[in-house]
Amino acid sequence: MTADYVREVMTPGVVAVRPDASVAEAARLMRAQDVGDVVVADGEQVVGVLTDRDIAVRAVAKGLDPSGVSARSVCTPDPVVVSPQDPVSTAVALMREKAVRRLPVVEDGLPVGVVSLGDLALALDPDSALADISRAAPGENATAPGRRGPARAG
Repeated sequence: MTADYVREVMTPGVVAVRPDASVAEAARLMRAQDVGDVVVADGEQVVGVLTDRDIAVRAVAKGLDPSGVSARSVCTPDPVVVSPQDPVSTAVALMREKAVRRLPVVEDGLPVGVVSLGDLALALDPDSALADISRAAPGENATAPGRRGPARAG
């Protein structure tokens, strides 16, 4: 598959938390939705991205209580965003330049999805190891012969 635009590769829909949501609440939502990140949104405005790694490194490893720490305080603030109409090459360039693995997709000021490295691998290099890992269901062996499960955001 050759993808030209972000809308063709992004994972539609957004899992979001309020800035004042606790890190524990965000982690439970990530588990329930089987995602590695949530958009931190103040109303309809994206104010940050909180990843499972942010929780581990910026909260838990520092000995902070996840129930008493807000998503805003440990998220990556003011994330770079892309539009569904942006070329895929723009998303790739931004990920390289900013050293990020995920970009919120915003249309008319509203978050509408996320594009991840896994999404790009599935679209641009479907035979790569990253695409195999991104395609695998949780707990599934990504190297199983002939395995081609449903696509998942990475």
